[in-house]
Amino acid sequence: MDEAAKAWLLAQLGPATDPADLHARYQRLHTARAVALEVLAERRARLLTDPLRLVVDGVVTMDNTANLSGIERQLAQLQDILGPDEVGPGDDGLPHLVTGYLRPARRIR
Repeated sequence: MDEAAKAWLLAQLGPATDPADLHARYQRLHTARAVALEVLAERRARLLTDPLRLVVDGVVTMDNTANLSGIERQLAQLQDILGPDEVGPGDDGLPHLVTGYLRPARRIR
């Protein structure tokens, strides 16, 4: 895993994520996006094993529904984007050349 993939993973998953764990997962899965999807799926599963909302009257209220929906949104976004180590369909790695026509500006006197 190169530094660009590591930085992208830490940006997606947060700076508190263990880099050694990310490196081991990258060796097994071979793409940064697959690593991010696996880590987020585990976080989602961990949230679903506990009650999403806990209320003890007058003492404490814990609500993890917003966290769950945030992780699900992030999982959906990662399905649509490419990681730093992936190439898109039709992308051959060469720079793209965009051409355009130049027209003289019309001036009114």
